[in-house]
Amino acid sequence: MHYSETWDLDTIFAGGIDSPALKAKLTTIKHQLHDTQTTLTNWRADADTPNFDWFQQLTTELQQLEAGLLQSQVFVVAIQSADASDTKAGTILNQLYQLDNQRENLMTQFKKKLVALPQATFTAILDQPELQPLAFNLTEMRKQGLALLDDQTEALINDLAVDGFQGWSDHYDTLVSQMKITYTDEQGTTQQLSAGQAQNMLAAAMPNQQRADLMQHWEAAWQQNAAPFADTLNHLAGFRLQDYRAHGTTDFLRKPLDLNRMSQATLDTMYQVVADNQGLLLDYLKRKVALMGKTQLDWQDIEAPLSLGATTNQMTYDQAAEFVISNFQKFSPKMAKLAKHAFEHRWIEAENRPNKRPGGYMESLPETKESRIFMTFTGSPNDTATLAHELGHAFHSDVIKDLPLWRQDYAMNVAETASTFAELIVADANVKAATDAKTKLNLLDAKMQNPLAMFLDIRARYLFETSFYQARQDHVVTPAELSDLMLTAQQTAYGHALTTYHPMFWASKLHFYIADVPFYNFPYTFGYLFSLGIYAQAKHSTDFEAQYIALLRDTANMSTEDLAKKHLGVDLTQPDFWQAGVALIKRDIDEFMALSAPLL
Repeated sequence: MHYSETWDLDTIFAGGIDSPALKAKLTTIKHQLHDTQTTLTNWRADADTPNFDWFQQLTTELQQLEAGLLQSQVFVVAIQSADASDTKAGTILNQLYQLDNQRENLMTQFKKKLVALPQATFTAILDQPELQPLAFNLTEMRKQGLALLDDQTEALINDLAVDGFQGWSDHYDTLVSQMKITYTDEQGTTQQLSAGQAQNMLAAAMPNQQRADLMQHWEAAWQQNAAPFADTLNHLAGFRLQDYRAHGTTDFLRKPLDLNRMSQATLDTMYQVVADNQGLLLDYLKRKVALMGKTQLDWQDIEAPLSLGATTNQMTYDQAAEFVISNFQKFSPKMAKLAKHAFEHRWIEAENRPNKRPGGYMESLPETKESRIFMTFTGSPNDTATLAHELGHAFHSDVIKDLPLWRQDYAMNVAETASTFAELIVADANVKAATDAKTKLNLLDAKMQNPLAMFLDIRARYLFETSFYQARQDHVVTPAELSDLMLTAQQTAYGHALTTYHPMFWASKLHFYIADVPFYNFPYTFGYLFSLGIYAQAKHSTDFEAQYIALLRDTANMSTEDLAKKHLGVDLTQPDFWQAGVALIKRDIDEFMALSAPLL
């Protein structure tokens, strides 16, 4: 079957960025903001007994408002991602940020009303059958309300955040969209690549020297723009730290942990296991670089695919789609059905063309109960894995779409569970389908990109961000200091095993510049190792699909530790669970070492 490589956005709002339906939606949202403010202002708990009908109406209005804003933001960001030159999208996105800021002010007032309720009244609210599905979320909001400042101050912070926080994040996107990286191909033809194209090239097959040259140009391009990137990062972190201080804390990890509903003990245990197993990944990297015909390990070699002259691993988009669907089917027919629906209904933007932004993502559309996936497909095994990864996110959203919106607000760490699980299915299937040793080695290498990232690269990001925020509490961090901090973090995470590093990674990595998610790193490692545990259970379970869906439906209904205890029977503050995931990684490395030994 032939599938389109471009997505359909007209089913969201017809007419592109000038859509009359989008304009009408913005008008509707403005009216909803006014009406919800009225409901919120007039609500009185003592006049709302015994069924709390007004309160139920209020929660409904707040969730409808949030859904409409999310639906609109996903649409506009999708247009902006697919065409970085679209200037209108940024203007409308700013309008949406302004409206969402007003919604945040309403949520501030709502949380403070929850705090003001006597415990008996709050308990009575949670006992209402219609509100019981939101009991965890309302309790969480009440706890958050304890740290809030007065309404006027919170509103002022939210207002300033539009230009002083989100604005700097948007500024980063603008800087990246204007970058050009010099690239010379094997025929000697030189061209100027966008950041997204250059990033894809670095992960594609090419001769060692050509890759090294591109890496030098990549590093130099970010260095050339170091000053504006440093300004952007410093202002983002500065705003965030001031916000934290205003709310009574200098612990810059408190909010990231709260957002992920996990404890410091869990984070510390996970990273101790990662550090203890660093050598396992470094042994693999040393073997890989020897197979590449090199005597030293450089930064650009980590994501470089092995090319051992074996059967080609390239797939067309249609082949990749069928491969994903068929292998999802072996674990979960419902996953396969959702993936097929996504391909057939053009939920995915995968075409390889200029002016697209780098990276990939999945976003949910809460009003139409759909998803949209953005990526660039070039045919590599990694691209097929990315396709599966994002479809895993879409499946997670699909199985909870009938729940109240607040019950769909799962944390980032467990969000990465479903996506990584889906990616594991396809990566394992790729390896098993190999018909000769060299092809299997190539595919094992592609599969190893995940543990390499989770154990080494993402740990380096975490170490860098921790040291950066410590420094930023004291002073504005210079570009040179940022590069030094990054170099130190990379050397620690990679055990000083590399000859060259990527000191400008602090500028080239989008995740450091996302305004609404601080510490956009450790949740990936959590999700990867958590999914390994689920994957191991899936192979031996007779009722896996139902158990898996039950876990996903609870992801916004309890703490991470409680989720693991309820559905997996494990204690995340102990190393045993995490080490069990490492055992699966070691299995792949052992196979790689055995197959590659005769080729040295």
